[in-house]
Amino acid sequence: MELQHPLWVGRVRPWLKSVTLINMSFTEVGTADKIIVDRRKRSRNATLARTLREQRDKMRERSGDVHFARTLVLINARTIRSTALLFPAIALAIAALGLYRGTPSIALAWALGSLICFIPRQIVAWQVLRLPESKVDLNAYRTWFRITHIIASLPWVAFIFVPWHITGVAGDMVFRAGSMLLVMAASAFIMSSIRGVLLLSFAPAVGAFCFEAVRNGDPTSAMLALMMMVGLVFFIFMARQLHASQLLEISYRAEKDSLIAELETAKGISDEARRRAEEANLAKSRFLASMSHELRTPLNAILGFSEVMAEEVLGPMKNDTYREYASDIHASGKHLLDLINEILDLSRIEAGRYQINETALSLAFLIEECCHMVELRMRNKDVQLDMRIEPGLPLLTADERSVRQVLLNLLSNAIKFTPAGGSITVKAGWTTKGGQYISVADDGPGIAEEEIPVVLSAFGQGSIAIKSAEQGAGLGLPIVQAIMHMHDGQFTLRSELRQGTTAIASFPKKRVMVDPPPLASQPASSSTEQVEPAAQ
Repeated sequence: MELQHPLWVGRVRPWLKSVTLINMSFTEVGTADKIIVDRRKRSRNATLARTLREQRDKMRERSGDVHFARTLVLINARTIRSTALLFPAIALAIAALGLYRGTPSIALAWALGSLICFIPRQIVAWQVLRLPESKVDLNAYRTWFRITHIIASLPWVAFIFVPWHITGVAGDMVFRAGSMLLVMAASAFIMSSIRGVLLLSFAPAVGAFCFEAVRNGDPTSAMLALMMMVGLVFFIFMARQLHASQLLEISYRAEKDSLIAELETAKGISDEARRRAEEANLAKSRFLASMSHELRTPLNAILGFSEVMAEEVLGPMKNDTYREYASDIHASGKHLLDLINEILDLSRIEAGRYQINETALSLAFLIEECCHMVELRMRNKDVQLDMRIEPGLPLLTADERSVRQVLLNLLSNAIKFTPAGGSITVKAGWTTKGGQYISVADDGPGIAEEEIPVVLSAFGQGSIAIKSAEQGAGLGLPIVQAIMHMHDGQFTLRSELRQGTTAIASFPKKRVMVDPPPLASQPASSSTEQVEPAAQ
């Protein structure tokens, strides 16, 4: 039996779709994350809340409760409507056989009575199906269905006593038994939604058959009577199993639709939360990006005046403490300006306002230039620099300012974490995929493997780095990662505790302006080939 969806399922789904509307907002109470309200359509909000509450109630219901019982009544009505022609067809077939065997008046009267007895059940089913589910009077219509089922079974009591004259007494009993078993099988399917009605409907007919068998007194009739009683018990058992299956399917449907409602609600909450988070993040990024001039202008004045005071350009300062204060102000202002520049760069990248102007550049030239810019810092910290650049590297198509920033950030980080007397190794060459790479390695304290994702996130710093490094906001590596992503490249950070750190920025083959030379040995393909240097 293929059950149809209960009526409440058809009315629930349109309201579930309203959950995912874009114009939704949370209530301003403690449960703001769990309740979605579309302030423009209060009726829909109330309907959605009521629907979800009914779904949860139905999922907790048991077979004897009103929602399940009403659904069973609706299933019974639909089954009666779909089998409206079955029993009249059986009655007319039996009447045609009676006309053929010579009992026309009795057969026609029985067929007419059968059709009349079938009509009340169809009328009740039609009335139930035309009403909304909430308007169905459960007790009344369940009682009416029991009565009409019993009325529809009365012709089969009369069927036992009609003389059909098939092939004698034994033949009539076999004909009656076969017809009754067929009708009981069909009725078990139709009446399974209402428990107990099959027994009430066909117990009189089976009793009449047993009475007729006793009156005949032949062994065949007795065996047929026993078979009829066993058949009634069997069909009652089958009707109970069908009833249990219907309850289980209704329960599954209620649970499924409740879960769908919950998932749609959670999806709506998630979409709204994501939209608000994106709006807040974009507003922050736009604010910081638009504040570039307003933040840098006063800092430039602070740096300029403090430098004039520290250098005593306008005359000597008699108090050495003031001169020291001016130097501290200049150093602090420079650090703050660097921090603001990093924050603004990251904000422009997040806001999609970071522009790259691609030109032809040489990695070897940029590396030498950047290393020269940080040479004084390395000398002051007694750090040795080792440059290993493969000869004959062709030009690369990239944004020169962005690539210079990548190099300076990587070199700055390496200088920060390299102890006095240590060394930094800068490499450049071919990758195994035909691109070019830059590698900056130091012999500092290193980073724990589980802290690498933290270091690559904005404002993230490793535990050892926080203790041993100079001042920093944790924005250098995220900016490098974002810039390399904009250049279709990859950035990889490899580190072990007390073993140093290696940062590799690789550019894809399509950015190399000429084809790379053939390699003597080509490693096997893997997911990390693009960031693996082809030669050290």
